[in-house]
Amino acid sequence: MEILQREQSEVLNPYEIVQKQIDAAAAKLQLPKHVTELLKKPKRVLSVSFPVRMDDGTVRIFDGYRSQHNDAIGPTKGGIRFHPDVTLDEVKALSMWMTFKCGVVGLPYGGGKGGVICDPRQMSKGELERVSRAFMESIADIVGPERDIPAPDVYTTPQIMGWMMDTYSRLRGHYSPGVITGKPIIIGGSQGRNAATAQGCVYAIQSALEDISLPMEKATVAVQGFGNAGRIAARLLTDLGATVVAVSDSRGGIYDANGLDLNRVEQLKDEATILDYGVQYHISNEQLLELGVDILIPAALENVITKENAPRVQARIIAEAANGPTTPEADAILNEKGCIVIPDILANAGGVTVSYFEWVQNLMNYYWSEEEVLEKLQVNMVKSYDAVRNMAKEYETDLRTAAYMISLQRVTEAMRARGWV
Repeated sequence: MEILQREQSEVLNPYEIVQKQIDAAAAKLQLPKHVTELLKKPKRVLSVSFPVRMDDGTVRIFDGYRSQHNDAIGPTKGGIRFHPDVTLDEVKALSMWMTFKCGVVGLPYGGGKGGVICDPRQMSKGELERVSRAFMESIADIVGPERDIPAPDVYTTPQIMGWMMDTYSRLRGHYSPGVITGKPIIIGGSQGRNAATAQGCVYAIQSALEDISLPMEKATVAVQGFGNAGRIAARLLTDLGATVVAVSDSRGGIYDANGLDLNRVEQLKDEATILDYGVQYHISNEQLLELGVDILIPAALENVITKENAPRVQARIIAEAANGPTTPEADAILNEKGCIVIPDILANAGGVTVSYFEWVQNLMNYYWSEEEVLEKLQVNMVKSYDAVRNMAKEYETDLRTAAYMISLQRVTEAMRARGWV
């Protein structure tokens, strides 16, 4: 009943949420209505169905999508997710967020996103490979190094990217590593890609801490979602001197006001469950969001901070490592309270930035060291954060709206230069 009431009172459809965010930024910039309406819909959406023979000999039909939002600045770019709950609206919304994510960090890309409705946790490696290759065959006509460049996302891996790149290369008759990013390093992947989303988020957090004159060594941190991005961010912040007091995954969370033993937490995550840390430390994911910490990192699902729990969120800085963790209604509440919300399109843009570096290295056939990759990432993230903060001050608005404004300006300028609007 509580979930039903929340859905009735607050729109949680991601496609409608991103359209609201576009409207807010476009109004600040006083963009013409036809420009705003063009940006509120993807340019192209492909829906596919394809057969895959399963290990037991049966043939199963899978459904998938690829959305390309806007290619005014360059080819579209964005991940492919394998998940049983993939929807068309979700994929469209994520492709639009990718346009603005690329825009805010100055990449020559538009946004793309793809998904297959499946549960890879219930598949063998052979089945997963056949699904991956079949999906790439289904979308091959609209992707390519100069058209649309996929990458890993939820429940997809470097190995899956390798299979997809190989399939595309076979279809084209030549080796084409630039068609996809997030690949294994041996076939054109980039150093630093695995940690890029978390590392970029940490660079943004460091800039925000400087804004409130809080030393990293005095900062407390809670991480909701101890997956790839959340786990690496927790480790990086710990190494910089911050105190991680709470983490959680899909099963629940743990909290110690004196600081968690992160080495033990990581070991438990690998071997069993973080809940084995001790029952006396158990908290729910919902409780974690409301802890009195300096830094909160939502690194799991969409729409976890809503108008219902936003009044109880106490963090001074919220760094959105996940896509869309805060609803528009919650955003307004957090901004009124004075929280610094580093929006997802900036906070988690490290991943797509290093994906861009990978693509550039593929096209040059010249590869950089991890140190060089991280140095370039830091420069870009700090520059982008500063630009968003300055835009927010100039227009007396929040960081999310300012980030969208920067992106909308870039995309609109490109569309005008090409004679589209």
